[in-house]
Amino acid sequence: MKKKFAIRLKFTLILLTSLLMFTSCTTYKTVNKTFENSTAFRQGFSGLVVYDPETNKTLYEHNAEKYFTPASNIKLFSLYTGLKILGDSVPALEYFYNNDTLVFSGTGDPSLLNPDLPDSRVLHFLKNIKAPLAYIPPVTEEKIFGPGWAWDDYNSYYSVERTPLPIYGNRVSFQQKQGSEAMKVYPASFKDSLFTETPAGASQSGIKRDQGKNRFVFYPYQKPGFLNQDVPFKFSSELLVKLLSDTLQKEVRIFTGAVPASAEKNTVYSIHVDSMYKRMMEVSDNFIAEQILLLASKTISDTLNAGIAIRHMKENFLRDLPDEAYWVDGSGLSRYNLVTPRSMIKLLSKIEKEVPRERLFNMLATGGKSGTLKNSYIAEPPYIFAKTGTLRNNHSLSGFLRAKSGKILIFSFMNSNYTVPTSEIKTQMELILRNFYEVN
Repeated sequence: MKKKFAIRLKFTLILLTSLLMFTSCTTYKTVNKTFENSTAFRQGFSGLVVYDPETNKTLYEHNAEKYFTPASNIKLFSLYTGLKILGDSVPALEYFYNNDTLVFSGTGDPSLLNPDLPDSRVLHFLKNIKAPLAYIPPVTEEKIFGPGWAWDDYNSYYSVERTPLPIYGNRVSFQQKQGSEAMKVYPASFKDSLFTETPAGASQSGIKRDQGKNRFVFYPYQKPGFLNQDVPFKFSSELLVKLLSDTLQKEVRIFTGAVPASAEKNTVYSIHVDSMYKRMMEVSDNFIAEQILLLASKTISDTLNAGIAIRHMKENFLRDLPDEAYWVDGSGLSRYNLVTPRSMIKLLSKIEKEVPRERLFNMLATGGKSGTLKNSYIAEPPYIFAKTGTLRNNHSLSGFLRAKSGKILIFSFMNSNYTVPTSEIKTQMELILRNFYEVN
């Protein structure tokens, strides 16, 4: 009796295994046919890797070794940098006393008076200092834009300048309610820098900043409507101390003396790092991504320079990537960045080892729920937790897929040089990833 039961059990297991293999093979053939026949993929270039971390097996690969423009998928490298170099809290200021004056410098922390992040402890610290305050600019500053950024994007919300001590997210917010002539400006210090002009052409509307200075021009819409626009401001040390003086309601000056060799520097910490990481990953905040690299470089050296952080990570933590990452900035705005899907898989595997899944998934955009995936990959419960990346003619999605069985898979789906609308690429990507959700 026992022998017959054992034989039946063995036969059942073989049958189930065969059925799963057949289903998987059918799925993978369907995916291959989609790549071959879909008009969305026909002229562009696509790559996909799906990996099972539990069995350490690659379940599917298509152009896994080819290089793609990752766009904001490069923020996964910035996240890994923060996880490896920064602690639990963000270092915000370095300071020392020079006679009776508290002299402070920036570390790249993006949180000071940033409306998208929790209140920074820095403001409370500076408010409660009774001594005179002086800001010391860094000896050498990082270039305000990253390598390969589009120079004429300076007016766009996603192209904020990289600076040693950001304030207000390094941008000005303009809001005007429909039917109202009143313009709300935040921070209010920029109200006197706003001017209204009649547009020269029908297409000119909204707020436009002069390229080299903080002069903002409002071109009214042809049909009055609601205005809500964020515009990067032109950063300078002089502007920083002015904004700080206005906010603290006490004088902050620029320190011009030499730093004493005997100066004992202390560090003020601002917010928990997860608030910063979640904002970067969920809504793809370019500004925070760039500042994370500056924070990391300041932590491992005395210089604010993204290249220092990138070199450190590549030499110490990324040598085992299947293919070298051509990585030049923190946000992915640069088209100089190039990464292969299989290297993205390796990176995601490394990130997963640094943080528990629940914490990690909470940072990422969630299909049908939050961030850049709120309106796509809809399911209950959610099955996609990932980072999007989009530049014109390029779209990528890399992250984690929770299959119907509960199994967690890691995937990287990258597309470059297509000419169809990105919406068509996304539709086909969703069909393909849904297949892996159903059969695993």
